[in-house]
Amino acid sequence: MISYDTTTALVIVDVQNDFADPDGSLFVEGAESVVPRVNIEIMRAQSAGAFVAYSQDWHPASAPEMATDGTARPVHCVQDTWGAELHPGLEVAGPVVRRGARGEDGYSAFTMRDPDTGEDVATPLHAMLEEMDVQRVVVVGLTLEDAVKATALESARKYITSVVSEACVAIDREPGDGRRAIQEMRDAGVTID
Repeated sequence: MISYDTTTALVIVDVQNDFADPDGSLFVEGAESVVPRVNIEIMRAQSAGAFVAYSQDWHPASAPEMATDGTARPVHCVQDTWGAELHPGLEVAGPVVRRGARGEDGYSAFTMRDPDTGEDVATPLHAMLEEMDVQRVVVVGLTLEDAVKATALESARKYITSVVSEACVAIDREPGDGRRAIQEMRDAGVTID
């Protein structure tokens, strides 16, 4: 079981209605059942004085990554809509880092890709963790092979990083995607609990 202390941050990735609610545009089977498990980690982190932060997809309706003609991911997590909101069952106990407000793309809670230049642009998350003297990061949320993996892999470059697999869910577009994501994270030094 993961332990928390004041040098640890818990990062909750994209537990939003469009992914975690059956009426969401990109609903992930089983995602709603992860919310209570994520809340357990939030309570454990808070009680130990750990820093808690959330990532949130926050796209304009015309983001380049989305299309209505089936050529890209369905419209999802559009700013100021129900789908972009954090799931109502999720305990919110810290700052929210939004990604994609100006059409940026990417899965990691730490960086986004500029739609014009293709360059990585930092989100505020790393600066927050630096300010709090964080040394270890625990990642939970949605989805295991996309945003959780991208966040954990980037985190592992700077911090001791763990993923609580029971507080995540995989899409498994192809059978075994979640298992392969876990192996890729392990290979990069991420501890899987």
